[in-house]
Amino acid sequence: MDRLDSLADRIDALLDRLEPLLPARTAAIDWSDQVAARWVEGPGGGGFEPVAHRHPIRLDALQHIERARDAAERNTRQFLAGLPANNVLLSGARGTGKSSLIKALLNEYAAQGLRLVEVQPADLIALPRIIAALDGRPERFILFCDDLSFEADDPSYKALKAALDGSVAAPPDNLVIYATSNRRHLLPEYFSENEQARPVEGEIHPGEAVEEKISLSERFGLWLSFQPFDQNRYLDICALWIGRLHPAPAPDPEAWRADALRFARARGSRSGRVAWQFARDWVGARGLAPPGG
Repeated sequence: MDRLDSLADRIDALLDRLEPLLPARTAAIDWSDQVAARWVEGPGGGGFEPVAHRHPIRLDALQHIERARDAAERNTRQFLAGLPANNVLLSGARGTGKSSLIKALLNEYAAQGLRLVEVQPADLIALPRIIAALDGRPERFILFCDDLSFEADDPSYKALKAALDGSVAAPPDNLVIYATSNRRHLLPEYFSENEQARPVEGEIHPGEAVEEKISLSERFGLWLSFQPFDQNRYLDICALWIGRLHPAPAPDPEAWRADALRFARARGSRSGRVAWQFARDWVGARGLAPPGG
């Protein structure tokens, strides 16, 4: 009996050691009802995790990025209609609405069959498995990767490159990749790489290192650039969010303008994100009861 108890204890200890290596336990996805999910990668595999509360941002809340917004919306409508559409790279200044635009597109078109799977950059190595799991489904999927950047030896780099346009297998018709990045070419760039450029019959040809970095971003068919906001545009966005967060009537801009500028200076940035954060801070502070009140 003692030997059996000892064996049972050893089996329990072995199972405890093996459990972290088993595939991640993720809920089954009913894509006919579920709109968004995250891919969760684990030591023994991965799976989809439903997003219970997605961001409520809408397209009409995105100011001063009309050109990028309209191009992304048109591409998404083409995709939903079963027409040719491109993978999209949204790059530029931080906090200017790149990821918010993708979330707003999902909210706008979820009722028409649009779905979103968010993949962390470190998990892009799992792209072949993710694509295989979605291939053939009737829904239309955006594979969303936020804040994308790579180092030169990152294995996820080659996985994304192949998924975009570098594999013998054609990508499924029901999936596009939308990625955001602060880097236009997704990889760090160095002054020394410019020294590799060479003239050929009067034309300048970049070196191999530069060619390799450009080759990934060129696999995105649609490039959308986001520029920093000037002071007037920043204040416009502050006004929009204060108007939406503050109980009617909306306060006069003179009541908050100086505070908004100080808030931006303290953050070292004028962006849509900073404007939204300021509006939440300013409106929230005024909704508090006075101390002791």
